[in-house]
Amino acid sequence: QVNVYGEFTLADYKAFEETVLVAARSGGQVDLLFDLREMAAVTLDVAWEDIVFARAHPDDFRRIAVVTDSQWVVWSAWLTESFINAEMRIFEDDAEAVAWLKGD
Repeated sequence: QVNVYGEFTLADYKAFEETVLVAARSGGQVDLLFDLREMAAVTLDVAWEDIVFARAHPDDFRRIAVVTDSQWVVWSAWLTESFINAEMRIFEDDAEAVAWLKGD
């Protein structure tokens, strides 16, 4: 689970990438819960890095749940989804997102 508070910086994203790569190497495809409800801003370099990372690792994810109420984040998630082979859904409630990731 990734929770973002305030500004999501490139250093934050690089730390996320490393965590995902370690998890993918040790256990196969990763299920991810991204809670972005408290994210105040994302820098342009993070948006670009997200696209680069998604294109380089299209098969590392199985399911991605994004919790947000921001239309910008929804659009960004849609763009990222076009580069990966994971199922992605947008939620407004984190309990629903967790249930979906667990297969409920």
